[in-house]
Amino acid sequence: MTTFSASTRTSSVSSAGQAARPPWRDWLALGLLMFPVLLVAVDNTALTFALPAIARSLEPNGVQLLWIVDAYPLVLAGLLVSMGSLGDRIGRRRLLLTGSVGFAALSAATAFAPTAEWLIAGRASLGFFGAMLMPSTLSLIRNIFPQPNRRRLAVAIWAAGFSGGAALGPIFGGWLVEQFWWGAVFLVAVPLMLPLLVFAPAFVPESRDPAPGRVDLPSIPLSLLVMVPVVYGIKETATEGPGPIALAAVGFGLAMGVVFVRRQLALASPLLDMSLFRNRVFSMAIGANILALFSFNGFILFLAQHLQLLEGMSPSAAGIAMIPALVATVVAGLVVVPLVRRVRPGFVVAAGLAFSAAGYSMVTFGNHDGGPSLLLAALLVLALGVGTAETISNDLILGAAPPEKSGAAAAISETGYEVGALLGTAVLGSILTASYQRNLQLPAGLAEYAPSAAVHNAGETLAGAMEAAAALPAPLANAVRTAAASAFDSGVHVTAAIGLVLMATAAVLAAVVLRKVPKAA
Repeated sequence: MTTFSASTRTSSVSSAGQAARPPWRDWLALGLLMFPVLLVAVDNTALTFALPAIARSLEPNGVQLLWIVDAYPLVLAGLLVSMGSLGDRIGRRRLLLTGSVGFAALSAATAFAPTAEWLIAGRASLGFFGAMLMPSTLSLIRNIFPQPNRRRLAVAIWAAGFSGGAALGPIFGGWLVEQFWWGAVFLVAVPLMLPLLVFAPAFVPESRDPAPGRVDLPSIPLSLLVMVPVVYGIKETATEGPGPIALAAVGFGLAMGVVFVRRQLALASPLLDMSLFRNRVFSMAIGANILALFSFNGFILFLAQHLQLLEGMSPSAAGIAMIPALVATVVAGLVVVPLVRRVRPGFVVAAGLAFSAAGYSMVTFGNHDGGPSLLLAALLVLALGVGTAETISNDLILGAAPPEKSGAAAAISETGYEVGALLGTAVLGSILTASYQRNLQLPAGLAEYAPSAAVHNAGETLAGAMEAAAALPAPLANAVRTAAASAFDSGVHVTAAIGLVLMATAAVLAAVVLRKVPKAA
């Protein structure tokens, strides 16, 4: 495996200056940088466990419920490369602190959203400031740790923090929702950012590109015009069928994607350096990175609803049930660092993706009537795969890029994290919602006992069905719960089967494409 190379242009701070820093200051700086990493990762999944409470409070329809989850990572992923370029120019630490202030302030405002529309807008705005956080962290870590061996360990900790934070999100979110209310999931960003804002100016060294290229402003909105319409079209197709609006949205997004790529290829200083993707190792590692997060976030989306709404677990109890998966993700990410000295990294990545496929196969072919044990065991297997694949694929992404393009590689790597999280909820979540709505068979005569709005909500989401059942006579309530559980379970089987095929295919491709990458020194 290629070790990390210090970029010839990514920092104005010299290696000699960094070498003079006491090691404890470097590790303290890494600890401070983990706060925004954890915040972004936790925010991707914490809201999942608050969805039932949000559904009861704000009564969103099925599409709105998915947009509440996806608005944040959608904007975040669309702006990561742009913000990474901005950080090169104004200073990565400065951008990090600016994003932290804005993220904390908007989180406090979003916590008290009175409507679903307000909450969606707040989540999208948080994505804007969240995009300032992530590109800065990995670039700063590369500057703080110029020695390859220490840098590899630091990046492994960074990756473990991201994947571990994704698993910690439901635990944290579940406890906050149970003890307070769903808005507390947003308020937690305020105290979490305080250590960074107080200590980063003293312990995190500033870095910037001393000779940055010109920023191409039209490329920034173009990147958003690629992602937003495509994801919207996927959601509409899954929930309403392939109508003209959904197909037009996907077509428009793909057309903008062609325009974006052509523009980047023609620019002397592109916003996204497309030449990096000509490297097969780089492209495959990006794909593995995306699919690892895709599988994890998509799984958590339906597991959170199953545990709370079907198993009757409280949010905090459901979060605690995921602790083994959290530990497995972090441990796997750290254990594989020395492993790649004995095993080719491509096979390690393939093994991680194969573990993810195994987790989905347990759900696809298993019986869900025996309680949550099967799904939690599947999550544990999936978490081992995610921790393994994420860490090594991230290493390959940075190692495959030439030194002068390491900053662009870091931004693309982080974008891959967010794209994977986005697609996991957008694609698998949309398929799950569509399957639920199409397979739901509510008992006859329900309209005589329940308001039309309650009947409509029951047909939209599992949370709506459980809310409607709570106000019905016992026999009819049980019939509604049974019908909703059956429809949701059928959707879980379909979703898991799709995840199984994707992960298994990716494992084979990774083994083939990355087989010649040498072991780490």
